[in-house]
Amino acid sequence: MEFIYGVTFLPFGRRGTLQGKEAYKSLRLMKEGTAATHVIFAPAGIQQTPQSENIDFSGPHTFSDEELCGMISYAQLMGLQVILKPTVNCANGVWRAHINFFDNEVPCEPKWRNWFASHEAFQLHYAALAEKTGCVMFITGCEMVMAQRREAEWRDLIAKVKQVYSGPVSYNTDKYQEDQVRWWDCVDVISSSGYYPFESWGNELDRIETVVKQYRKPFFFAEAGCMSIHGSGSVPNDWSVRGAPDMEEQARWFQEMFMHTDRCPWMQGFGMWEWPARLYSSADAAEDISYCFYAKPAERAIAAYYAAKSGRASSEWQPGPNRG
Repeated sequence: MEFIYGVTFLPFGRRGTLQGKEAYKSLRLMKEGTAATHVIFAPAGIQQTPQSENIDFSGPHTFSDEELCGMISYAQLMGLQVILKPTVNCANGVWRAHINFFDNEVPCEPKWRNWFASHEAFQLHYAALAEKTGCVMFITGCEMVMAQRREAEWRDLIAKVKQVYSGPVSYNTDKYQEDQVRWWDCVDVISSSGYYPFESWGNELDRIETVVKQYRKPFFFAEAGCMSIHGSGSVPNDWSVRGAPDMEEQARWFQEMFMHTDRCPWMQGFGMWEWPARLYSSADAAEDISYCFYAKPAERAIAAYYAAKSGRASSEWQPGPNRG
């Protein structure tokens, strides 16, 4: 498997947010500023609550197929390889990991079989789009912690995805869950969300390595990131953390991750979280506290690592102009 030097671009963006000069310029700046070779697009499917059975992927909360295909084409013209990761979210703000139903069906209660039928329609729609547009990987779901135990349904879904999409198929489990998924044998690539705290990387990577060796599959972090807030490096998965802006802590977090993952020959890449379509001014970067790393020391850390790891000398890669 080719190493993935990736960035997640505008995850869960609303209708129209992938259109226009601003979004296209942002993608170009992402490629130039990070030395990325891959971009991950994550169109959203929305259900009202964790116990809703229906997933809507045609409303204003997500990209239209036309704009998504247009952005995929533009990314490919720039030399980026595209990974598609359709992801379910809940409209009431509850994290998708809590989507859950009774294992034994109860009359008048919502049911797994109805939810999986809707989820299948969602995933197969984008699997067909990934095939049509030449995406290099399809990630069929993200951080579905409570749903992961439904092994038979996931195996059936992935088999159907592979009938529609001819490239490698992955599933993005959550942090700390890599050794909890029992059906890794039916995917081509194992992936997870690498939001691990400072000083925990060694132990967590050792744990993940046992999974990689057991299933003999490639592995990469389909998400990895840290906000530029003091203290976020200790809880990088917690987007509710608030505090003083701290760009240096964000950069140190990435550098520590690179230092530890570099000793793992089985590590096959990253999908850094995240890069928006509408960027703040580079002059305002020091006040931004989001996961975005545009115009921050973390951007330079990622670019230096991606360029060095891929063998692209600095004379071959330079940040593009007009970065303000």
